[in-house]
Amino acid sequence: MFIYLSKKIAIPNSTRLKCVSWNKDQGYIACGGEEGLLKVLKLETQTDDAKLKGLAAPSNLSMNQTLEGHSGAVQVVTWNEQYQKLTTSDQNGLIIVWMLYKGSWYEEMINNRNKSVVRSMSWNASGQKICIVYEDGAVIVGSVDGNRIWGKELKGIQLAHVAWSPDSKILLFGMANGEIHIYDNQGNFIVKMTISCLINVTGAISIAGIHWYPGTEGYIEPDCPCLAVCFDNGRGQIMRYENDENPILLDTQMNVASIQWNHCGSVLAVAGCQKNITMDKDVNVVQFYTPFGEHLRTLKVPGKQMSAVSWEGGGLRIGLAVDSFIYFANIRPDYKWGYCSNTVVYAYTRPDRLEYSVVFWDTKNNEKFVKYVKSLISITTSGDFCILATKADDNQPQQCPLVSAPGFQPDIESERVKWKGYECAMARGTVLSSVGQGARKGKEAEPESGNATFVLVLCNSIGTPLDSKYIDIDPLFVTMTKTHVIAASKEAFYTWQYRVAKKLTAMEINQVAKTRKEGRERVYHIDDTPTGNTDGTLDFAKAFTATRDHICCITATDKTLIVGRESGIIQRYSLPNVALLQKYTLNYRAYQLSLNCNSSRLAIIDIAGVLTFLDLDSRASSGDGFVGDQAAAPSGDPSKFERKDVWDMKWANDNPDLFAMMEKTRMYVFRNLDPEEPIQTSGYICNFEDLEIKSVLLDEIMKDPERPNKDYLINFEIRSLRDSRALIEKVGIEDASQFIEDNPHPRLWRLLAEAALQKLDLKTAEQAFVRCKDYQGIEFVKRLGNLQSESMKQAEVVAYFGRFEEAERMYLDMDRRDLAINLRIKLGDWFRVLQLLKTGSGDSDDALLEQAYNAIGDYFADRQKWVNAVQYYLQGRKQERLAECYYMLEDYDGLERLANSLPENHKLLPDIGQMFVTVGMCEQAVNAYLKCNQPKAAVEACVHLNQWNKAVELAKDHNMKEIGPLLSKYASHLLEKNKRLEAVELYRKAHHFLDAAKLMFKIADEEAKKRTRPLRVKKLYVLAALLVENYHEQMKTSQQSKAKGKKSEATSALAGLLEEDASSTDNRIVDNAWRGAEAYHFFLLAQRQLYDGNVDAAMKTALHLRDYEDIIPAVEIYSLLAICSSANRAFGTCSRAFIKLESLESLSPEQRQSYEELALEIFTKYPPKDNRKSELDSISEGVEGKLPTCIVTGRIISEYQFWMCSSCKHCAMEQEINRYNFCPLCHSALA
Repeated sequence: MFIYLSKKIAIPNSTRLKCVSWNKDQGYIACGGEEGLLKVLKLETQTDDAKLKGLAAPSNLSMNQTLEGHSGAVQVVTWNEQYQKLTTSDQNGLIIVWMLYKGSWYEEMINNRNKSVVRSMSWNASGQKICIVYEDGAVIVGSVDGNRIWGKELKGIQLAHVAWSPDSKILLFGMANGEIHIYDNQGNFIVKMTISCLINVTGAISIAGIHWYPGTEGYIEPDCPCLAVCFDNGRGQIMRYENDENPILLDTQMNVASIQWNHCGSVLAVAGCQKNITMDKDVNVVQFYTPFGEHLRTLKVPGKQMSAVSWEGGGLRIGLAVDSFIYFANIRPDYKWGYCSNTVVYAYTRPDRLEYSVVFWDTKNNEKFVKYVKSLISITTSGDFCILATKADDNQPQQCPLVSAPGFQPDIESERVKWKGYECAMARGTVLSSVGQGARKGKEAEPESGNATFVLVLCNSIGTPLDSKYIDIDPLFVTMTKTHVIAASKEAFYTWQYRVAKKLTAMEINQVAKTRKEGRERVYHIDDTPTGNTDGTLDFAKAFTATRDHICCITATDKTLIVGRESGIIQRYSLPNVALLQKYTLNYRAYQLSLNCNSSRLAIIDIAGVLTFLDLDSRASSGDGFVGDQAAAPSGDPSKFERKDVWDMKWANDNPDLFAMMEKTRMYVFRNLDPEEPIQTSGYICNFEDLEIKSVLLDEIMKDPERPNKDYLINFEIRSLRDSRALIEKVGIEDASQFIEDNPHPRLWRLLAEAALQKLDLKTAEQAFVRCKDYQGIEFVKRLGNLQSESMKQAEVVAYFGRFEEAERMYLDMDRRDLAINLRIKLGDWFRVLQLLKTGSGDSDDALLEQAYNAIGDYFADRQKWVNAVQYYLQGRKQERLAECYYMLEDYDGLERLANSLPENHKLLPDIGQMFVTVGMCEQAVNAYLKCNQPKAAVEACVHLNQWNKAVELAKDHNMKEIGPLLSKYASHLLEKNKRLEAVELYRKAHHFLDAAKLMFKIADEEAKKRTRPLRVKKLYVLAALLVENYHEQMKTSQQSKAKGKKSEATSALAGLLEEDASSTDNRIVDNAWRGAEAYHFFLLAQRQLYDGNVDAAMKTALHLRDYEDIIPAVEIYSLLAICSSANRAFGTCSRAFIKLESLESLSPEQRQSYEELALEIFTKYPPKDNRKSELDSISEGVEGKLPTCIVTGRIISEYQFWMCSSCKHCAMEQEINRYNFCPLCHSALA
């Protein structure tokens, strides 16, 4: 960061100021002083110039109100930003709350305790509560509406300071004796704070300030120190939380008056005075520190005594109360940012995320890409690429720090080789430096062993990670060229020759990361003298060897690397083979280095903002060619050049003598060290090329970083470009040509060429294009020379300058519609092409019309507007894209129509077939494949979609042998996995009905053995029997098809049966297919009839079951028969059933015994004889053998006419079956 004094406001009557506070949200500045002085000021920028924004815009006081009400010296002023209130207090203990009403401040509330004086007041982060502490130990916590919440008297304690924690749960009370006590928000004491920075300090001390940053803008690092405590003797500590045992210690070597964090907790300002040893008087200074105690800058301020410091809301200005003045200093922050290929890359923190949000803002297309990066250290850019330097995550050291780039994982194993030899690495000590470099206390100062790694991630201009390297040195300074990345810590630097994979997949990129070629990465210690041979190795152990003279800055071009050291020595190395070429000695410490485009001159900005130059191409005369007193400048050395207050500079990319620099809020352009008139701006310079400077107003962007605006990117033309343009416009081309001849630059020649083209001065234009080496321009001029018509030339020139509407109008006026159409085709504006083709008289070219329709179709398809695309593709007859659109729209009818309209063997048919397969439309897929003569693909599609019958049919039709083995292989695979029902379905679909039936009978038999639900078993048997019926039908039809009408139907049926007989090995299954189903049907029917009270019918049905002892266990059959007959009082049948039961061998003695006892009990009561003879016994045999049984009632059918099922061929009485819609046995629909 850079800081300089910018404004001074005097307080009337030289009234000394005691305090100052800057409202972060609305920008009001309140200052209090002696004699009751209280003023509210507001600085506002007033400018009509859009380019003048931020600090560069002139600011005037838009408010200067004196608030009357205090009589004594105003000692405390504090803002409540959320509720727009100002709270002030004076030496008499009077507290006034002020509110804003119609643009002025008025008293809202007054409170006076009269006992003691208010030492400090603090609003909590939400603005809901205020804590007021009095010198005598009284504490009051009140609400924003003026009500007292609680009060407390702390006995025997003198209070001096108060601070709220960010979550408002804790209060810190600073005592007059320097102690800090921690209380909860109800006023209960918790613990005393450990003050580590005062160890070994003697004498009386007091607290200069306590400030706890509330995290409103996020934190620059997870677990970042945010609570600062400072004492008047210059000692201080920065803590992560109130009882942090490892705080960061500060020794500012000054008498401190006031401290404050900036708006985002990244910089701590410490204001006070310092003894000047030479002049023997105190000097007012403000020191600036990071949250980790690193000293950033020192600002010296005139005056006798500084009393207070306060930051502006955006962190770009700071207000200082000195004597009876308010001084304002402007701050140029060190943003984490860069510029590569029209993209501004910048990082900011958010309160809702721990990571940095890194925005890649493409300024050309105004698009932005956001990546989230943990522990970002810096952003460095060059050409089209950028390097993000980050800390590796301790918890997940294997992870790339870019959050939003999934799939990119650098290879870590190869990176881990570097840890060899760490045991000898030196532990860095913890010395409190005189400038106040902070140090970590205790263990933290030692290098953390294996976890202290850092990552360099190489990204392109949209934030996609291309490669990354894990390094073990802290990349405090990073620079990059077109081929190398150089990162330096304080002791060593690391070079990485990066490769950019033009068209590598993510997988190949990971391969590249694994093969770490020797020589692509090297580490050099700053005290080494490399010779350019292979002496740099990848050994990070040497990076921890201490040096007395630390690195403080680096820069590089393609052939030179410059390293600056704290003593003022500048070391120059060659690239790509790193060899130490020369050392130069300066009498100041460099802060920022920059080389011009041919590496002949080095620009140096020192810590105080002074810009000087060093010529590197001086002829070194020192004997060893190495170190020499280069301070004695050789000829042509610009040693006399010096500019103060410089905070940024950029060399031109195409001219070694041109550079632009930022001095306070002015930009100067220098040519040969002569300045042009300055430009008012506070932008950061992105790029200097073609006599144009691109600058970005980062201050404005950071106010709303999620919505960058193109207005914040400003282009400045340098004087020679402005002058040339003015000459061309006002004087003429010849004089301008002479001026450009004297001040040559490709950009100026291009300007001349374009001006000459406008006036059709082709000779001058051609010469100018030659001078700026623009081959396309030369070709264009030649083409213009061949045109006869003047108006045609004019139109071509207009098109060359991109004024296409005008060019088209000119072509149409010349009646050259073809040229207008060609122009639009070149531009890819097919909508306009179509318009032109349709508006023209006469027939337009059909091929061109189709091309236009298809191009518009492509336009819609690229934007996934498939419906619109279909309309144009239909007119353009582009069948490939049409098929894709139908598929995306799920319009499969349209796709089928398209397939039918295509000629046979069209190259698109296989693709359409595949589309149908993916959505499970087998028939359409088969048709498409067969149309392009790919039966094998058709069969594969059927197999894939489980349409095995179709597959088998196709295989037979096309004599394909492989379907049989495939089917059996798949079936055995299913059986292995015990998916038997799926196997049955497979066989059924493939029309292998017998195989399916066998499997089904097996399943039914097993299920029957389990004695589970009989209905389920019946269903399984029915299914098996139906499969057998299918098999019969198949045999019959195959014979019919073979005979083809030569024989009668009866003959072919007979032949079918004979073939069936010959082929069938399992006659039981084929002949008695329905036995199992019948058995379970009657078993269920008998029980249903019994429960319905129809006992006679139940007994008759149960009698049928005697034929099915092979299917249903005899125990169940005769038990059922015994129950039914006893219920029907047919004790003769019942007795026979019991005799059968007692004779069963499968029964155990106990069971047999119980049956005998039951029989004895029944037949002692009832004689064992039937009342009437069973019809089953009387008419069991008919004239032609066995009579059929009715499947509805279980009775014997003795009528001549009865009903027969067409599927299962079972019978029923006509009057009974009329009540049914389905066959009771096989459940097929009745005809």
